[in-house]
Amino acid sequence: MVSPARRAAFETVLRVFEQAAYADRALRTAAANLDQRDRALAQRLSYGTIQRVRTLDHAIEELGRRPLRKLDPPVRAALRLGAYELGFMQTPGHAAVNEAVELVRGARLERAVAFANAVLRRVADGIGPLLDSLPEGALKHSYPDWVEEIWTRDYGREEALELMRAQNEAPETVVRLIRGEVDGEPTDLPGAYRVERVDERALAEGRIWPQSRGSQLAGLVVGSRRGERTLDLCAAPGGKATQLAGEVTAVEKHPGRARELEENAARLRASNVTVVCADALELTPELRDFDRALVDAPCSGLGVLAARPDLRWRAQPLPDLQLDLLRAAAERVRPGGTITYSVCTLNADENEAVVDASGLVPEALGEEWPRFAHPKRPEFLLTRPHVHRTSGFFMARLRV
Repeated sequence: MVSPARRAAFETVLRVFEQAAYADRALRTAAANLDQRDRALAQRLSYGTIQRVRTLDHAIEELGRRPLRKLDPPVRAALRLGAYELGFMQTPGHAAVNEAVELVRGARLERAVAFANAVLRRVADGIGPLLDSLPEGALKHSYPDWVEEIWTRDYGREEALELMRAQNEAPETVVRLIRGEVDGEPTDLPGAYRVERVDERALAEGRIWPQSRGSQLAGLVVGSRRGERTLDLCAAPGGKATQLAGEVTAVEKHPGRARELEENAARLRASNVTVVCADALELTPELRDFDRALVDAPCSGLGVLAARPDLRWRAQPLPDLQLDLLRAAAERVRPGGTITYSVCTLNADENEAVVDASGLVPEALGEEWPRFAHPKRPEFLLTRPHVHRTSGFFMARLRV
C-alpha cells in the first residue's frame, strides 16, 4: 500500500515532466485531500525529485544501465522518486525501494515491476558513492549547464557553486504583515517577518501576504508616497502593487491573472490599487504622466529556483522583452519621475545590461540600502541567496 504522500508526489512528478505542468499547481491538485503532515512530505518528495532530476537520472542510468527515455512515464517517475529518497533523504533503503515499486504496480505496469525493483536495488547500493564521486558543478547540483556558465561568468567559479548549493536548499518562509499581528520573527526589512509556516487563516483574511524579503525590498525601493501616481506594468499577483502608497494603476495582460490581482487587492484592502487588463506595451494614451513606475519584468527567474523547483528546467532569459517594457514605462512617466526596474534573476544579461541599454540614469540605491548593494555596480541592488538567505532580485531605480 503506497502512502498518500508518496502517491501525491508521484502524481506531481509525473505531471511536471510528462505534461509540462507547473509544480506548485500539480502538487496543489494531487495533495488536495491530505492533512498538513502528509502534504508537507509530498511537497518535500516531489519538489526535491524535480529539483534534483538531472542528478537522479544520471544515477539511474549509470547504476540501472537503462536509458530513462525508453521507459514508460510512470516507471520513470517512480524510479526518480525512489532514487531521490535513496540519495537525498533518510528513508530506509528497503522502504524507498518497496514504495517506488508499488507505484509501478499501481500504475498497472506489472511487467515492469521486477525491472523497477532490480534497478532501484542497484541504485540503493551505489548512489551514495556515485554522488560523492561527481565533480562540483551542474551535474552534481542538478542544473542546466547554461545556468552554471552564466553564474560562473558573472560571479566567478566559487560563487557560482555557492549559488547552486543555496538554491537547492528550502528557502526561508517570510510574510509581509498587512495588519494586526503575526507569530514570527522580525527581519532586516520593515514589515517582513520570518515564520515557520504561512498561517492560512491570516492569509485568507488578508492580514498577511507570503513574500520573500527580496521581493519586498523591490516594492520598498519604488519609494511611492501618498499623493503620487504609480504605474505597475507587470502587476500580478499583486504582492508589490499592494505595497505601494498613493494611487496605483496595476497592469496585467492575462485576464485570469488580472482577476486574481483584483481579488488579492480586495483581500488585502488595497483600495488604492486599480487593475487594468491590458498589454503593457500597448496601453491607452490616457495612462501617462505618472510620478513613478514599477517594471517587475518577466525573466528567467534564476533567483527563485529554490522556491520553484521546475523553473530551472523551463527558464529562459528575456532581455528584449525587458528592455521593451522599460522603454514603455519611460514613455508613461513624467519628466523627473522614476522607474524601478526589478527582476528575480541572477543574470547580467537581464539585469545591468538591460538598464545600460535603456539609457536611463540610475539613482544610487546602494547608498540607501548598503547591505544589498550590487557587488560590482553599487548603484544597483542585488539580493543573493547564498549571502542574504532570500530570493535573488536585481533592482535599479532610474530617473526619467
